[in-house]
Amino acid sequence: MASNNINIDENIFRDLQRFYGSIFNLPPLAAKIYAYLKFDFEKKGLTFDDLVEVFSASKSSVSENINLLLKHNLIKNSESYNERKRHFIINGEYVKIRFQEIVEKMESEIDILDRLHSYRNSPDESLNEKYSIYRLLLTKNIENIQDSLKKLYNEE
Repeated sequence: MASNNINIDENIFRDLQRFYGSIFNLPPLAAKIYAYLKFDFEKKGLTFDDLVEVFSASKSSVSENINLLLKHNLIKNSESYNERKRHFIINGEYVKIRFQEIVEKMESEIDILDRLHSYRNSPDESLNEKYSIYRLLLTKNIENIQDSLKKLYNEE
């Protein structure tokens, strides 16, 4: 694999590829591109031609996988003023986007469960206690995620 001035550790690269392929349900080439860009610590980015060369893949395959990563906000374009070529880099805001989506899903779940719990109106104290514990679990996780995101993105 050509390096294009990015030094990578092959073992970490393979682990990243497997992990991100699994967690984001990415096809193999998209997972490779994403894992490879994680090693671009200086955020210089790689061009489309760089990625074609690095992975010895067809232009159409690289294009399709770049578009998938862009669509899911995993990477973004970085255009240089003195170059006409787009450079692709990891989206530094992705963690924020990802966890905001998780918070929204948990908030939605709380809303639905609150309505269901109210509708059911069960006299079973054990069931009501389990509901309260689960609701508290969701609420505490929402608070923890929101607090952590504020710290990560200096929003306090």
